Amino acid sequence: MTTARSTGRVPGMWAGAWAQLEAYWTWYRRYWKATLYSSGLQPVLFLGAMGLGFGSQVEAGPATGGLPYLQYIAPCLLVAGAIQFAVGESTYAVLSGFKWQRHFVAATATPVSPGQVCGGHALWIALRLLLASVTYAVVAAFFGAWANAGVLIVIVIGVFAGMATAAPIMAFAAATHDEGERFGMLFRFVLMPMILFSGTFFPIAQLPLFLRWLAWISPLWHGNELARGATGAGPGALAMLGHFAFLCALGVAGAYLARRNFYRRLVV
Repeated sequence: MTTARSTGRVPGMWAGAWAQLEAYWTWYRRYWKATLYSSGLQPVLFLGAMGLGFGSQVEAGPATGGLPYLQYIAPCLLVAGAIQFAVGESTYAVLSGFKWQRHFVAATATPVSPGQVCGGHALWIALRLLLASVTYAVVAAFFGAWANAGVLIVIVIGVFAGMATAAPIMAFAAATHDEGERFGMLFRFVLMPMILFSGTFFPIAQLPLFLRWLAWISPLWHGNELARGATGAGPGALAMLGHFAFLCALGVAGAYLARRNFYRRLVV
């Protein structure tokens, strides 16, 4: 049995967040097998159903950037899976830290600050997104899903888009005291439509004009365009810069609000 000893030192800005990440990792080493489906295999099943199954009926053409349908949707399924996973880790997992398991409250009983708790949880989501994205990319490679080495950049884009989405959702979850139907509505009426209508399976040009703005404000569409650009089937450099700027703005604003709400919830 290990005995904890006080060092009498206040952790620095990154040390406190790192301590949170280390605690998550200690848990994860024991239970990682239980998370395999949600963190890597679920997008692969989608790839098999839509890319190999439905995709066998779709011919390569201008709508797919000249690529086989499997290679057209593979980068976007990585980004969609990352965002779906990020939303899951930013809702119930965050609320649990405040309300059920209360490990956020326990952490702030030590010299670790609410901002460090928030940062540690964000780092944990980023690490999980990286592991899930690499798992998907490796498995998808056996299906011939990658046209070139741009998959390495797609992995980075998946983590980036996931974190840009996770930040505002963390702020939302930190301000939630009674979840009620809030998270259920978020999954049903925001996440699922976003996956279906953000250019993951078909170009948004196929949508009616009056609905396209829903895709334009979706972080998934911006991530999809960046991922397709990395594999050679996306927009030009200027448009790519615009997609990158949108996700940066969303992530920075979300991180500011999340940190503020963590302080409001944890500082008595």
